[in-house]
Amino acid sequence: MSGADGNWADNWMIAAAVAAGTGLFVYLLLKPLIGWLHRRAIMDIPNDRSSHVELTPRGGGIATTAGMLLGLAIWITLRPDATAPLVLLGMAVLAMVSWLDDRSGGLPVGVRLGAQAVSVGVVLAMLPMEATVTQGLAPAWLERVVLFFAWMWFTNLFNFMDGINGITGVEMVTIGAGAALVGGISQTGGDVEASGLIVAAAALGFLPWNWGKAKVFLGDVGSIPAGYLLGGLLLALALSGHWAAALILPMYYWVDATYTLLRRLLRGEKVWQAHRSHFYQQGARKLGSHAAVAVRIAALNLLLVVLAVASSLGWQIAVGAIVIAIAATITLCRHFAEPVQPLG
Repeated sequence: MSGADGNWADNWMIAAAVAAGTGLFVYLLLKPLIGWLHRRAIMDIPNDRSSHVELTPRGGGIATTAGMLLGLAIWITLRPDATAPLVLLGMAVLAMVSWLDDRSGGLPVGVRLGAQAVSVGVVLAMLPMEATVTQGLAPAWLERVVLFFAWMWFTNLFNFMDGINGITGVEMVTIGAGAALVGGISQTGGDVEASGLIVAAAALGFLPWNWGKAKVFLGDVGSIPAGYLLGGLLLALALSGHWAAALILPMYYWVDATYTLLRRLLRGEKVWQAHRSHFYQQGARKLGSHAAVAVRIAALNLLLVVLAVASSLGWQIAVGAIVIAIAATITLCRHFAEPVQPLG
């Protein structure tokens, strides 16, 4: 998603208007959607690996994904771009596959990963070869391979981390708004700013229905397309020279999901099975509240946004910002971690 031509202030005004409409659309759509999910008995049934204890409709992501698709389609119509339509098509494909997964209780892993691989691979293949993050320090083909797996991982970790009320909405707001802020200060052209604002607005429309005692969950139909879109947004930031901001903004999700995956692999656990060992899940049990965890992550994310903006001031500041972001994130993870039970 590259920059678009046009006046910077006009781009911001148009993007803000489209984002506001997106948020309102999502919020208003959710009430009838929740009723429809209830009538169709499309419910998340708690089990021993759940962080919830009540039957709750699953599929609120129909509203957030539809809102983001509509908002981005309007923006692209107003500010045409070469690769953005492919991202929209990828989101739509992943939304359909993920909805089938929500409805059926689990599509084969190969089907889900295959759809993601195609959605990510096509966009990367359409990027011009001179569009690189490392600016020639690594072979272009090698960089594309790394970006492919990084985008795939981010799409899935975003789904893995959607396990308690409010957490994914908070992450969508702060990553989206943070990317828009970094892009706006650097005047990247408009696409990053608009996409970030639209994602943030869709999440703001969803959060009132998912905070505290949740009335609805996103489901895969919401978390997978959102992770895919945000991955593309972070890629756009990195390609525009803001590689440090692209690493910093989603730092909590990167650290919690990656550390947990590696720890489970080393223990010989079946990593594709549901579990309750993420730091945020431990924090929910330890603090006794989903909101308490989400608020703490929001506070960390505000710091990450500040660090992401600061990282654009020079590479030395960028390195320092990354170090501070990692330290702050690890500190929060340690705060969430439950005490290790002694053997015997």
